[in-house]
Formats: sequence, C-alpha cells, structure tokens
Amino acid sequence: MRLINQQPGIVLRTALMALPFILVFVAYSIGSEIRLAANPSDKLLPAPSTIAATAERLFTEPDRRSEKVLLWHDTGASLMRLLLGVGISAALATNIGLLIGLLPHVRATLAGFVAVLSMIPPLAVLPILFIVFGLGEVSKVVLIVVGILPFLIRDLSARVLEIPREMIVKAETLGASSLVIALRVALPQLLPRLIQAVRLSLGPAWLFLIAAEAIASEQGLGYRIFLVRRFLAMDVILTYVIWITFIAFMMDLALRWMSRRLFPWTEAGL
Repeated sequence: MRLINQQPGIVLRTALMALPFILVFVAYSIGSEIRLAANPSDKLLPAPSTIAATAERLFTEPDRRSEKVLLWHDTGASLMRLLLGVGISAALATNIGLLIGLLPHVRATLAGFVAVLSMIPPLAVLPILFIVFGLGEVSKVVLIVVGILPFLIRDLSARVLEIPREMIVKAETLGASSLVIALRVALPQLLPRLIQAVRLSLGPAWLFLIAAEAIASEQGLGYRIFLVRRFLAMDVILTYVIWITFIAFMMDLALRWMSRRLFPWTEAGL
C-alpha cells in the first residue's frame, strides 16, 4: 500500500502529534543542562524545573505592591483587547465582504482599495495610531483591526463570489430582494468561512497586540514580557510565552469545535 493511502490509528496519531513537542522539550533540556554545567548562573536557558517553579509563583502569588496576581491581571487585559479587535474585525468584514461579493458597484469601488490596504504593514502605522488615538486602549484595538480586517474582507468577499450563480438566480426567480439574497443565500454560505478566516487571523492578531503592548502599555502579556527582558528574566519570559501559546491554542480549538458543531457539512468543520 502506498504511503499516501495509509492512515494512522488513534494511538499512533496521538504519539505522532506528541513527538515534535517531546523532541523540542528534550532538545531544550539538553541545551539548558550544557549551559548550566558550564555556567551555573547562566540565565539564557533556565532549567525546566526553574521555569515550572516560576510558573507556579506567577500563577499564584500576588504582587507585593498591587496585591494582584499579575499574570491573571495581564491575561484579562490582553484578552479584552484581542477579543474586541477580532470581534470588530469579524463584524465589519462580514458586512463589507457581503457587499463587495454581491454588489458589482460596491465591488468596483472597494475591492481595489481593500487590496491596497492589505499591503500596508500594520506595524508601520502604529506610531500614527498612537498619535491619533493616544496611548490608551483604543489604539491597541485599532491596530488589531487595521492588521486583520483587510485580510478578512478579501477572504470573505472571495467566498461570496464563489457562490454558484444558479443559487442567486433561483432566489431572484422566487422574488427574493437583494437583502433577502444576502441574508438567506450568501450569509449562511459565508459563516463557516468566517470562522475559518478568524482562526487564521488569530496569529497576526496576537502579534499586533503584543507589539502594541510592548511599546505603550502599563498592563498586558506583551507589556510584561518586554518589561522583564531588561533583567534577562528568561524564566518569566518563557512562562508568558508558553501561556500565550496555550491561550491561542485553546481559542483555535474552541473555534474549530464551534465550526464542527454549527456547520458539520462544510470543510471548515473538519
């Protein structure tokens, strides 16, 4: 049997899934042990036991000055900004994507404009956002919107254009208006793609959030990482990086579950 036709069983699939993580952990442990053996005070690659102890402290012990557990406080602040940015982007992209995909006049007006906007590096306009919106929460949320909205619009409008013309013609034959076609024909086709597009945009959204928090913020996961870097506190930095990765993975898992539950007949639900 050819390799392309062989499917791993559930046990082998689980083992293969875990293998890269195990290899990375082993490689890091070996590298850390070698560096610490040469220099016990080395901070670049702290031992896994040190990272575990730091994680336990960060998750449980409150700060002496604020009396807050900073990691949970930073997580709440970052998630609020992220969810606002992604939520606003998803809502705008759904409406604009429908308009571009269904209405030729809107497509002629906005398709090229959105394509040009998608080529602008979002981090390059970050200083402009700080000048216009200040250093508060608005500029951070706007950066996420600026970063992922053009991509979402282009992806969703392309999905609307992929809807078979026969479906729209049949709806028109039954007397459906443009609004009814948008809500009853195009939108149900668009929602599975929206979830998939949001999943793909989570990585860039986290990138823009961390960048904004690192430059101008007093709380947040990105702020804390760049705050402790001056002390070479790699155990704290790695704990925050692992925590961010875990949160992002759980968000992706939740969206994947939602897609499977709501749209089991689509490829997005696989």
